[in-house]
Amino acid sequence: MTSISVTDLAAAIREKEISPVEVVDHYLERTEELNPKLNAFVAVLAEQARAQARESEGRIQRGAARPLEGVPIPIKDNVLLAGVPMFEGSRMAPDMPAPMDTELVARLRNAGAVFTGKTNLPEFGTIPSTEGDRFGAAHNPWDLSRTPGGSSGGAAAAVAAGLAPAAHGNDGGGSLRIPASCCGVFSIKPSRGRVSRGPLPGNDPAGFVIDGFLTRTVRDNALLMDVVSGPALGDPYWAPPPQRPFVDEVGASSGRLRIGWTDVAPIDVPIDPACGAAVRDAAALCESLGHQVEEHTPAWRNDELLPLFMQVWASLVGTDVEFWASLGGDPSLAEPHNRALWEQGRALPATSLGLAIAKLQLFVRQILTSWETYDVILTPTLALPPVPLGWMFQGSEADPMAPMTMAGVFTPFTAQINVSGQPAASLPLSWHDGLPIGVQAIGRPAGESILYRLCAQLEEARPWADRRPPIA
Repeated sequence: MTSISVTDLAAAIREKEISPVEVVDHYLERTEELNPKLNAFVAVLAEQARAQARESEGRIQRGAARPLEGVPIPIKDNVLLAGVPMFEGSRMAPDMPAPMDTELVARLRNAGAVFTGKTNLPEFGTIPSTEGDRFGAAHNPWDLSRTPGGSSGGAAAAVAAGLAPAAHGNDGGGSLRIPASCCGVFSIKPSRGRVSRGPLPGNDPAGFVIDGFLTRTVRDNALLMDVVSGPALGDPYWAPPPQRPFVDEVGASSGRLRIGWTDVAPIDVPIDPACGAAVRDAAALCESLGHQVEEHTPAWRNDELLPLFMQVWASLVGTDVEFWASLGGDPSLAEPHNRALWEQGRALPATSLGLAIAKLQLFVRQILTSWETYDVILTPTLALPPVPLGWMFQGSEADPMAPMTMAGVFTPFTAQINVSGQPAASLPLSWHDGLPIGVQAIGRPAGESILYRLCAQLEEARPWADRRPPIA
């Protein structure tokens, strides 16, 4: 059962080939066995999950099965799951049951998904490695001494090791794509406004953050996105609806796409040869599939970009700290880099934040103009293979902001796509020294349909779903 896809698992449950109670028991037992080594889950909801599974079994017997009936989906611990505390990886957060489901969780619940637990993340999702003071580090299933990425690192580790068939995550600067690359699974960061962030935690003022999933197959990802896509009342951003379900794009012809590729990052950092080789190999694979492929470096080198992004990021982290403080949390318990960001955010005038967002929007217009003739741009997902745990904190004793500097060295290709709001996937197409190396495929605004078609072609040409880490 560990190797079954969400698509096949949902079908087997609907056809009564397997009981949802058996499915949930299997994944809970696997979590009990492997989570002590991985620390992917910060809360295992065994009693609740088994109750949901029994409810699913009853619905199936009545002929009232829903699309995800009985399928286990863990939730990242930075969105609300009714009755379960949310900690965001922070010692500031009180042990307080959530009063409601966030919209995405409600849609999954209404589709029949079973919530087996909440997954690990770094405090407030700030850094691209799942390490924190409250719950400790999550471990990469391919090498337990290395990071699973972040901030959805617990989710990616759970999927890669077979603790869940798929997992929820979100992405404000790469937090779906980074762990997908580190753990050898698939993810798409959807377009801005594709998935509702309401009612809580809500949308950030720049629209950086969006929810999605870590999956083993492209089809599973499309299936889950179909369940949760679409705006809710009050959402500030609405993506144009697709012409048909995303799952129908998997296996459909994309025609001959014009694809650009680059290994030149938006900021001046070295790119590991294995990561550069991965994108070149992916470009060659696309060409072999009949697409028009050429090297193209977008005009995204801009010395202002990182400082502007960090101004907005400081305001987001500051909002997290202030939120937990309003519930009685002590800001001194926040981790040093987050306290430093909070202090920066508090000192930032509202006019400066508004100007930063306006300048970032101007940057987006310039970038999109520079590649409007391309359907897809390929880059490495990361500049380095999965780094050792602790690597992100080099120099942090002297400089609390050192983890943010190291984040830029590790993940220079991802955050600008949160600024632009485009969809982008990380595909596990390459491996080096036993570690997965992801390739990022960036689509046009609201262009998930073409991305799903291309990603499915690449998956068929170079399958990855059967690759298993040693721990699995």
